[in-house]
Amino acid sequence: MGDLPQDLLDALTKAAQVSRLLVTSDFDGTLAPIVNNPADARPLPEASQALAELAELPATEVALISGRELRVLRELSGAPPTMHLVGSHGAELDSGFAHPIDEELLARITVELNAIAADRAGVTVETKPASVALHVRNADSVDGQAALGEALTASESWGAHTTEGKAVLEFAVISTDKGEAIDILRERDDASAVVYFGDDVTDEKAFRRLREPDVGVKVGPGDTLARYRVDEPADVAAALKYLLEARR
Repeated sequence: MGDLPQDLLDALTKAAQVSRLLVTSDFDGTLAPIVNNPADARPLPEASQALAELAELPATEVALISGRELRVLRELSGAPPTMHLVGSHGAELDSGFAHPIDEELLARITVELNAIAADRAGVTVETKPASVALHVRNADSVDGQAALGEALTASESWGAHTTEGKAVLEFAVISTDKGEAIDILRERDDASAVVYFGDDVTDEKAFRRLREPDVGVKVGPGDTLARYRVDEPADVAAALKYLLEARR
């Protein structure tokens, strides 16, 4: 564990000692390295193993909180039933949707985003149960920026909730975020402390909800509200393994 910052190891050691622990993480870019084709994303085996073993420990809950549709997150993560899954940035919980869904608005957004993406190579639209996302990761910079700009302009008449991520804009027809998901899980599990790993700007809403003795870990570069930082998903796997051994 020598490659992990000592202050992070100290914080994880402290968190491991609380009476009830909630371990949470984003998926893409955190547990799973970023790939060009989103369907190819898979978590690092070491991270999956550590999370699965944490979920088996007494008074310890584990949850993945992702922008992915819940169905897709379940498939790609391979998470066991002992782990909670939260999809669509907190909109989809194990127990159902966090709020009622405006199906008519969802359909309208889908049509308009597909029109924006139609003639731009590499620009794709992903429809989820409570939101629609416009991805430009595989587009050239000109087409990508143009598509994002058009989508933002169009969204002014939608009344949707906009979330900006890395090379993606997502428009939700219900109001929720990863921070709200953290609060719901904390209360549901009566957690004494929360550990959260995330890499994207959408994870900042989760970091904002953390408090003592919670541990927020930013993966990769960029401004963040998280107190701790690591470089890549392999470091997340190492941190989870350390947390597992300390919790045991």
